[in-house]
Amino acid sequence: MHLSTASRLAHTGEYYFSRKLRELAALNAAGANIISLGIGSPDLPPHPSVVAALADTASQPGTHGYQSYQGTPALRQAMAAFYHTHYGVALDPATEVLPLAGSKEGLMHIGMTFLEAGDAVLIPNPGYPTYRAVAEICGAEVREYDLTAETGWLPDLEALAKSDLSRVKMMLVNYPHMPTGTPASPEFLHQLVAFATAHGIMLVHDNPYGFVLNETPPTSLLSIPGAKEVALELNSLSKSHNLAGWRVGMLVGRADWLTEVLRFKSNMDSGMFLGIQQAAVAALALGDDWFQELNATYRARRALVRELLASLGCEAAPGQTGLFIWAKVPPPYADGYALSDAVLAEARVFLTPGGIFGSNGNGYIRASLCQPESVLREALERVKLVAA
Repeated sequence: MHLSTASRLAHTGEYYFSRKLRELAALNAAGANIISLGIGSPDLPPHPSVVAALADTASQPGTHGYQSYQGTPALRQAMAAFYHTHYGVALDPATEVLPLAGSKEGLMHIGMTFLEAGDAVLIPNPGYPTYRAVAEICGAEVREYDLTAETGWLPDLEALAKSDLSRVKMMLVNYPHMPTGTPASPEFLHQLVAFATAHGIMLVHDNPYGFVLNETPPTSLLSIPGAKEVALELNSLSKSHNLAGWRVGMLVGRADWLTEVLRFKSNMDSGMFLGIQQAAVAALALGDDWFQELNATYRARRALVRELLASLGCEAAPGQTGLFIWAKVPPPYADGYALSDAVLAEARVFLTPGGIFGSNGNGYIRASLCQPESVLREALERVKLVAA
């Protein structure tokens, strides 16, 4: 029997890291001992109070049933308080906060709620590959907007305004930006909100990296006047609180838009385990000392990863934010794929080719900071041996 897949998957392949991690696992099973500096999955544990909250809740017999599709009032209140404390943004926890099983889930919920055939979506090149996948699965037309080193990895809003935007319904933005680590100034965010307002475009801001190696206070797009009328914001505890595998995120913004997203979401899940919700409440209450300790660890790691990349002749711009270092590939390598393949084969170290994030990333490589210093030192020594 031949069973065809749905046409909505025609342009959507398996996620790059799903395939690559399988390949690396096979190499390791054969004894290769690969050091992966690919995916941004924090290796550090959550705060002990977060683990304790999970354990305490899980030990209670009456906490294992289905939970509300909207999350508990305590979790929504904690998320709203987090936004008020760290971003200066006031949110109604009852109507303007929607907990998610990770922000990646939220991207699909937003797309399935608002996009259909005939709509166009602006996505960054380079950018998170899931943005394109969501648009394609929803049947929308993908329109890339260029981000380049020459423009400081920011979109040229004036050029976009001169293009035909009549069918553009949504624009996906992500600052601090992944993969380049570029932060966005308040001035640029003001321009972005003005652009969306002028052209009737929904902004979806993906904001999970603001607390990692950011030398300025983290910023929410919703702190910009007028943004609540045109924008939804995704956020996550994966990077900021070392909860990547726990899958805790949030969608915040306009109450009427969140009501529509919930209409789709409620048909896709049955709520988040109460223990994880209580743990998230504890995580969101952590103070600045948590972020200071986290960033002290990442600063030490960043120095080692920069040295590793420099030993390969790669040039990393200063001022990057987040869990990665983005660096320009030197000659004689044709692109990031060629460098990644060579380093994997010769040093048994995996670096992510920038081209997986879009054509504007072809000349770049990305390295993760999510390995202990001892592992990074070993990776550095391996690379130095083959680069010599």
